[in-house]
Amino acid sequence: MNWNQARTDFTNYLKIERGLAENSINSYLIDIEKLILFLEDSDLSVGPIQIQKETIQQFVYSVAKKVNPRSQARIISGLKSFFNYLVFEDYRADNPMDLIESPKIGRKLPDTLSEIEINELIGAIDLSKPEGERNRAMLETLYGCGLRVTELVSLKISDLYFEEDFISVTGKGNKQRFVPISEINKKYINIYLSQIRVHQTVQKDAEDIVFLNRRGKQLTRAMIFTIIRQLAETIGLNKKISPHTFRHSFATHLLENGADLRAIQQMLGHESITTTEVYVHVDRSHLAKVLHQYHPRK
Repeated sequence: MNWNQARTDFTNYLKIERGLAENSINSYLIDIEKLILFLEDSDLSVGPIQIQKETIQQFVYSVAKKVNPRSQARIISGLKSFFNYLVFEDYRADNPMDLIESPKIGRKLPDTLSEIEINELIGAIDLSKPEGERNRAMLETLYGCGLRVTELVSLKISDLYFEEDFISVTGKGNKQRFVPISEINKKYINIYLSQIRVHQTVQKDAEDIVFLNRRGKQLTRAMIFTIIRQLAETIGLNKKISPHTFRHSFATHLLENGADLRAIQQMLGHESITTTEVYVHVDRSHLAKVLHQYHPRK
């Protein structure tokens, strides 16, 4: 088995058996590609079945000189999954990554926006332009429903269950969940749909997509990043923000206002509660308030 065949088989496994999204699959493939390039640069002719721990260790040392510990840990994790797959399929008897340790990294707390900052960002949208109503509806949905950017651009009109106050969201691994939606969020989406989108020439395959670009096609993830960063510049926000910042803010503000962590987990679509628990660390003052309010010996 050569690297191209192993990479193709692994891709099919991630797509079909694990049901991962394209972005997640690409992350794994980039990690494998970095290892392949290292072998080529080092004139090492060794395939995925024959490669040993010592060669992998050399690769990890070379990576450590170029990237930060967090990126290094992600690459090691990706390669462990790749070689675990080869072991699982009986291509290899062992995983050469087993004894290679990831660098110690602290848990990175998510960046958040205050309610005032979110209001300022949304208030900076130019509603005199047709895309203004769309952008307002998108940001309200990112913050109001805690969506990932891919979930936002993929949201369909047929996913909107406004009479039941829910939207259906297709998350990682094509897993679907229902997320509550507020009256104000529904209001802005309806304004966009009835006043702006209805006048657009919608391209084939985008008929059911909620948010469209000027050409009537589905928006790209990159466009959402650009819109948000331009708004941040407009209000002079001295923070590096992204669409995910709205998702973090959604979870943090719910927790600060007394929402149950399990409910937040379900709304975010986290498979494990430990992923959601990072928000407990964002505002420790909130924890103190909870203790003083609910503990019998306050």
